[in-house]
Amino acid sequence: MINKETYSQSFKALFRNLIPFVKPYRRMIGGTLFLTLIGSFAAQVNPLLVNETINRVEELLRQPDPFQNGMRLLLIISTIMLANELLNIGIQFGQKYFGEKIRIKVGSDLSQASVERILSYKMSFFSEPDNQTGLLQTRINRGIESLIGLVQNFFLDILPLFSTAIIALVVMYNANLYVGLLATVIVPAYFYVSQRQAGRLKGWRIQLRGQRERKNHGLINIIDSITVIKSFVREEPEGKKQYAVQMEMLNNQLQTRRTSYVYESLKSFIQQIGVVLIIILTVFLVLDGQMGIGAIMMHIMLFRNVSAPISQLHRIYDQVNDALIYADGFFEVLSNDDAVEVGGNIRAENVKGQFEVRDVTFTYPNGKQALSNINLSLKKGETTAVVGLSGAGKSTLINLLCKFYKPDSGKILLDGVDLEDYENGSLRNNIGLVLQKNHIFKGTIYDNILYGKLNATREEVIEASKRAFLHDQVLLLPEGYEADAFNLSGGQQQRIAIARLFLKNPPVIFL
Repeated sequence: MINKETYSQSFKALFRNLIPFVKPYRRMIGGTLFLTLIGSFAAQVNPLLVNETINRVEELLRQPDPFQNGMRLLLIISTIMLANELLNIGIQFGQKYFGEKIRIKVGSDLSQASVERILSYKMSFFSEPDNQTGLLQTRINRGIESLIGLVQNFFLDILPLFSTAIIALVVMYNANLYVGLLATVIVPAYFYVSQRQAGRLKGWRIQLRGQRERKNHGLINIIDSITVIKSFVREEPEGKKQYAVQMEMLNNQLQTRRTSYVYESLKSFIQQIGVVLIIILTVFLVLDGQMGIGAIMMHIMLFRNVSAPISQLHRIYDQVNDALIYADGFFEVLSNDDAVEVGGNIRAENVKGQFEVRDVTFTYPNGKQALSNINLSLKKGETTAVVGLSGAGKSTLINLLCKFYKPDSGKILLDGVDLEDYENGSLRNNIGLVLQKNHIFKGTIYDNILYGKLNATREEVIEASKRAFLHDQVLLLPEGYEADAFNLSGGQQQRIAIARLFLKNPPVIFL
């Protein structure tokens, strides 16, 4: 079972992390709170009207000619109820509009914050096992979904339900102290059961989060590796891997559902006990002459207002727990200050390209040592070839020269200045890189080449394409430079990467 103190701390942390994203929309929140307060009072009108109507009708029945006065009473009551309903419609429209608007804006801000934060992280962050593409994507997406769902439901469900319940409880106390006390006693029992349910389910939900991340990562891996999978006829083993994860998820979900059904049945029974006790007590007070007969219906309707959030409590707990579970992973991504790429203060200007590698050792986050006490000199204006067996550290050396990673020990100098002292952006503006594995962005051939220099003219893009011996092949395509770059062959995509490099035209080139 979840520890209460831990749960409280988790909720406070969630609230604290979410505040900066909600705070800019405090005016809309204020408007929503005002509408909620008005709606909570309006929700008590019908029970009071029903009480008044029944008691008045009971009095009219004792008169010799009740029909005329009864019709007048009916007209007044009907008018008030219809006016109250129109007011409720307007209030609900405002609540839904503002609630949805807040949800959309907060969701957009959360998404943008995650993108900007990820772009600021150093390469080692993405090399960690927990931050592989599918895992990281699922963690971010599920975190945002659960958070914006919580924000929306807070304004559309949680806040209106609980404010209505509190005001209804005050009205019940005002009508009769004992009826109010009875309603108050029943509510904590229901809360206790709901809290027990949340504690039982949290562990399984955490496991489910990890299983979903593994499933999505596996699916992305299959799509990325489909050529290799088919060439080695490995469809069946890959399918079995995914099936095993699916079975873990299935068993976890079934266990969660079984537990939920037991607790929800218990909560429903407790709620019905409350209704029965309210009826018994009110009937006793009516028979004792302390109340009119209309109080029976009034108390039933008021207790339904009090118990409305109780009946939805399991769903509210589910939403809050989902937010707590998935938000932990999401905010871990946003708050990983150690992963932020730190640069120096020196701008890389008039770079000559003289590199010196002095006693450099480097080990990847997974513990694999790639380089050990490497010494190397790359001179200005020369072409240097780095050769070696697979895994010898050639790509690692290039990554270090581009300052994607920091050496564990030793130094790398560029034009006599420690690489760590350069601003990251200005340094990389002077370096051109064509990766071993081509990376083509979703879009046209033209847009992919233009990525090398975003303000380049069309003539400059075409000239770079010619230098990469790509232009003539592009002209053979029906759509020319507007063709989808993903549809090109591997060799043509390699030439796009080279053309992109020529367009950038840096003083230092790594191929």
